[in-house]
Amino acid sequence: MSDFQRKREQMVDVQLARRGVRDERVLAAMRAVPRERFVDPAMAEFAYEDAPLPIAEGQTISQPYIVAAMIEAAEIGPGDRVLEVGAGSGYAAAVIGRIADRVFAIERLDALGRAAEARLEALGYANIELRVADGTRGWPEAAPFDAILVSAGGPKVPQALKEQLAIGGRLVIPVGEERGQKLCKVTRRSETDFDEEKLGAVLFVPLIGEGGWAEDGRRSASNHTPGASRKQTLAEMIADAGEELPAFDDPAFGRLFDRFADRRVVLLGEASHGTSEYYRARAAITRHLIEHHGFTIVAVEADWPDAAAVDRFVRHGRMRDDAEPPFQRFPTWMWRNTDVADLIGWMRDHNATILEPARRAGFYGLDIYNMSGSIAAVLDYLDRIDPQAAKVARERYGCLTPWQKDPATYGRATLSRGYAECEQAVIAQCRTLLARRLDYSADDGDSFLDAVQNARLIASAERYYRIMYYGGAESWNLRDTHMFETLENLLEAKGPRSKAIVWAHNSHIGDARYTDMGITRDELNIGQLCRERYGRDAALIGFGTHAGTVAAATDWDGDMEVKTVLPSRRDSYERLCHDAAKPRFLLDLSPGKHEALRRRLMEPRLERFIGVIYRPDTELRSHYSQAVLAEQFDAYVWFDQTRAVTPLGPEHARAGVPDTYPFGL
Repeated sequence: MSDFQRKREQMVDVQLARRGVRDERVLAAMRAVPRERFVDPAMAEFAYEDAPLPIAEGQTISQPYIVAAMIEAAEIGPGDRVLEVGAGSGYAAAVIGRIADRVFAIERLDALGRAAEARLEALGYANIELRVADGTRGWPEAAPFDAILVSAGGPKVPQALKEQLAIGGRLVIPVGEERGQKLCKVTRRSETDFDEEKLGAVLFVPLIGEGGWAEDGRRSASNHTPGASRKQTLAEMIADAGEELPAFDDPAFGRLFDRFADRRVVLLGEASHGTSEYYRARAAITRHLIEHHGFTIVAVEADWPDAAAVDRFVRHGRMRDDAEPPFQRFPTWMWRNTDVADLIGWMRDHNATILEPARRAGFYGLDIYNMSGSIAAVLDYLDRIDPQAAKVARERYGCLTPWQKDPATYGRATLSRGYAECEQAVIAQCRTLLARRLDYSADDGDSFLDAVQNARLIASAERYYRIMYYGGAESWNLRDTHMFETLENLLEAKGPRSKAIVWAHNSHIGDARYTDMGITRDELNIGQLCRERYGRDAALIGFGTHAGTVAAATDWDGDMEVKTVLPSRRDSYERLCHDAAKPRFLLDLSPGKHEALRRRLMEPRLERFIGVIYRPDTELRSHYSQAVLAEQFDAYVWFDQTRAVTPLGPEHARAGVPDTYPFGL
């Protein structure tokens, strides 16, 4: 049995049968169709993962479970005539063709349709006929159909498709808009009567055509609708909607974000941990919100003890004489850089003008203890007792964001014997390190909040490190839940009128429900939790770039390098923004704003995520993931060309600052 055959069997057993797909004909068909032949060769190794995958023309091949569930819901059997709308790569048509007598597949995009037709012919599917056309009109000359499946979401069920059902025929289609797509099953009972059943929430690309959405996102797709003749490209729509950003030091930059000033929480993302423009933009927004709109909490994706040292500095607190400078462990450049130093200096100067200490803006860490310090302890221990286990650990810790995955590492069935045997010692070492780093909290001048937070960290440390040691969704969820709860504790401690600004990676602040994280891996994040808790009172703002340089390492605990960021892929959101031909802009994605554009951006596309690790040679699988930009963020900040952050060094010491300046320069 080949490797792909084994993966196919596992897919059917784990992803389909265990999740409730019972039709043996569907399961047999899914076992028989080689999904790896329907994706780009570079993506073949991922063909049997529980996820949608990108194909040509910015489209996707659906998650295997969704394909199976839709075919089962349509009750397809031997002898049936079936219409499939949205053929894409041809995969679903091939599965249906293993069960039904005849399959008529329609694809809107010519290049996709021709490629799918050639693929199906090469694989010997003689009972499948494919044409390039508007699928919302159906295939009248081949009707009636015993079943119709639509692999794209429309505003309603197209009337033409309902009319082409045979009596007793079943139509399965995603219907809805915004965040409300539902998989619907329509059964024709007579010439005029139809039953409709909702099968659950789904997320599909838009159904474009006369009976669906228009190319520019409008509800009416008829070419005869007044005003419908002008069809802008998506890049042109982005260019029209994008608001040009002034210089970072221009007060007008901050004023552009006044639209979010009434929110309880404003979350500011970044597409990498080493891009200067992201830091400078977030600093400009932060200064404006603190100075003009009463925000007093700056909560960052950093460890509580390190951020506490900075907080004492910016709020003119008592500094510890024996404290080591913060943020000295990998990745040092993430917070020890010139852009962060400038913001910290500004916060200290601003707070000096605030006579009431409680109204001063503070700097707080959200993360679960000192991850980098603890990981360093793990690696140091494993280097000494089991170098092979240390190698595995470095690969795993290099994958702390859910998209920076190394398939070779995660494909290993089990950990090495030595790796498993030393688990308890590693956890004990982490707990010892934790206790040593937090024992100063009792002497802190602003002790109560600090002591309470540190107590929470101690209580959760063993569980977190045990989970993180093996990796997986549970450790990610525990970490982000911890960060969200820390944010809530800060807001509660500062009073009911307190407001917070959060700095974290896009993978943390963009709503996980509209990325591969939530759709396929049941992972959550701070952005999702904030939306669920605060609703409109939370603003999620993402950042992106096309090309430039970035500060990053090749491996966990490796040296910082200034790396060249590859130009964005043609099938990505980043390329759409690049093609808008505006060097820097703010794109407001709030509901009710630019609705036609929002609808077009509801189509899942690739999005790039660079963390502290960047591996250009494996960029597609290491740093891209499927996402729905218009739902993931409330706004998106674009810089077409960006440059790496500048790490702090002795040459950056500020003249005249106290000896206790937190970075110890």
